[in-house]
Amino acid sequence: MEQLVNTNGAISTKKKKKSVEEQSCFFCAMEDPNPQRRQSTLSSFFSSMPHNDDDPSQVLVMSGLWTYAMTRCDVDPILASSGILRCCSLLINKALNNPSWLHRHQNIYIPYYAAHIIGSFTLHLPRFASLAVSSGCLPSLLSLLRGSMTWIEQRVAVRALGHLASFDDTFPAVETHAGDFIIPVTIHLASTCLQTVYSEPRAKYQRDLLTRGLNGADTEARKAEEWASQLQTWSIYLLCCFAWRDVKWHVDIVTKNGNFMKKLCTMWGGLANGDSPAGVGLMRILCRSELGRTAIAGCVKAVQSLCNLSRSSDDWQYMGIDCLLLLLNNPTTRAQVLPIASPHLTDLAELRRLGSRRRLGEKIINSLSLTELVQRTKMEAEMSLEEIELKCKIAREREKEGNKRLRIGDVEGAVEKYTEALLTCPLKRRKERMVIYSNRATCRVLIGEAEAAISDATRALALSEPANTHGKSLWRRAQGYDMIGMAKESLMDCLTFLNWRYNNYAGKRERIGAVVPYCVVRMINKQMSRVWLFDEVTKKCGGGGGGGDVGVGVSEEGFELGKVVEEMD
Repeated sequence: MEQLVNTNGAISTKKKKKSVEEQSCFFCAMEDPNPQRRQSTLSSFFSSMPHNDDDPSQVLVMSGLWTYAMTRCDVDPILASSGILRCCSLLINKALNNPSWLHRHQNIYIPYYAAHIIGSFTLHLPRFASLAVSSGCLPSLLSLLRGSMTWIEQRVAVRALGHLASFDDTFPAVETHAGDFIIPVTIHLASTCLQTVYSEPRAKYQRDLLTRGLNGADTEARKAEEWASQLQTWSIYLLCCFAWRDVKWHVDIVTKNGNFMKKLCTMWGGLANGDSPAGVGLMRILCRSELGRTAIAGCVKAVQSLCNLSRSSDDWQYMGIDCLLLLLNNPTTRAQVLPIASPHLTDLAELRRLGSRRRLGEKIINSLSLTELVQRTKMEAEMSLEEIELKCKIAREREKEGNKRLRIGDVEGAVEKYTEALLTCPLKRRKERMVIYSNRATCRVLIGEAEAAISDATRALALSEPANTHGKSLWRRAQGYDMIGMAKESLMDCLTFLNWRYNNYAGKRERIGAVVPYCVVRMINKQMSRVWLFDEVTKKCGGGGGGGDVGVGVSEEGFELGKVVEEMD
C-alpha cells in the first residue's frame, strides 16, 4: 500500500487488499471489547510488525498509536502488556540499522512516533517505565539521543529518558550510562539545540511533523521555536534527575563542561514552556552541594540572573530567592555573592509569603543582617496606639503633599515628600507603604531613574497581598526594566499586569477589564520580539528578530499623570 501525507495531516492511501485487512485487524483489535481476544490479537500484531519489511501501512498504525498513547495509555494496561514497547524499540533499531527500509514508503516517520510512544507510556506509571527498560527501550533511546538521526528524534528520546530517570526502579539502568555518555551529550544538546533547530535545513517529514500537515511558514516557525524550547528544557530536566539523586554527578555537570554555567543561567524555556523551571531548576539543585555553590558563586552572570529572577513576577521567583539565600548562608560563597545580591534582596525584605512559602522576608533580613529594619520594627512595637496613629497622620499628609507636587510637575519635590512619608509611616501599615512606594516609583520613571524605579516598584509588590498583585507597581516596574533593556522581566510584569487588570475589574469587565491599554500592547509586542528564543541565534547568523506594534482592536487608553497617583485609604 503506497501512502502520502495530505494537507490536513491525514494519511491518504492507494489501497492493496492485504494491507487493508491488516490495518482493519489492528484497529478492530484496539476496539475489541473482549480483553483476552484483544490482548492476543495485539500481541501477535506487535510481535510480527518489526519483521515486516514491506508493509506501507505501518506508519498509519504508528500514527494512531501515537495519538492513543498521548491520551489513553495510562488507563489501558492491556496495550502496554501486549508488547508495544518492545515493538517500538525494535522499530527504532531497524530504522537505524536498515537505511533502505527507513527511506521506503513513509517509514521515516516511524522512529519519531516510536520514541514518542515510549515517552508517553513512561510519563506517569513506574510499572510501565520498568516494562520499557525490560523491553530493551533504553539502548534504542540512547542511540537517538546520540544524534543517529536528527534533532526531531533527539527531542522525543530525551523526553523518554527523562521519564525513565525520574523513577526509583528505572533510574539505576539509566545511571549506568550517565558519566561517560548521557550527561556530556545532554549538556551539549541543551547548549546547542537552539542553533541547530534554527539553522539546519528541514526535511519534508520534519516539516510535516511540526505542522501536522497544515503547512505554512508561520506555523512551522512557531512550532519549531516551541519544540526547540522543549528540547532544551527536557534536556535540563534529565540533568536534574542525576543532580538530584546524587551530588557526585555535580562534578560532571559543573567541572567537566567549561562554560555551561554561563549558558545555563540564560535557559528559561520561553513562554511556550512556562511550567518548566528550566535552567534555574538545575541551579537550585546544584546549590545543594559545596561544589555547585562554588561554581554558581564564581559565575557573575549566573548570580546576576538569580538576582533578576528574585525581583520579577516569574512563577519561579521563589527559586531565585532560594538560591541566593543558600549562597549567602554559606561561608565559602557569601563574600562573592553579597555585593551583587544585597540590593536585590533588600527590596524583598518586607515580603511575607510567596505562594506556599512563608516568612521569606524574615529569612532575607536574617541573611543580610538588616539591623536598621530590625531596630525600627522593635521600636515601633513599643509605641502606643496613639503614637502609631500620629505617625500615620503625618505620613498621610506628606504623601498627599507629594501627590500635589507630582500633579504640577515637581517630580523631584514629590520624591522628597514620598521619601519623608516612608520614613514616617509605620512598618505595619503595609497597604499605605505599598501605595507610597508605587507613587515614588512613578516619579523615578518620569525622571529616568530606572534602577530606583525597579527597586521602589519591587518593594511595593512585596507589600501587596498576595505578593505581586499591585497593578500600577507591575506596570511601573515593567517600564523600568524596559528602560535598561531587560526585556524578559518587563514582559513578565506586563503579562502579570494584564492578569491583575482582568481579575481586579471583574465586576466592570465589559467597560474596563476586557480592554487592554494600548501602551501595554505596544510594550508586550516590543518585548516579545526581544525575548524570542532564536533572537541571539538570528544575530549570529546575520539576521534580525521580527516584531511590530499591534494597532487593531486595542484601546488607546494610557496612564496620564493625574491617574498614576494613588491616594491612601
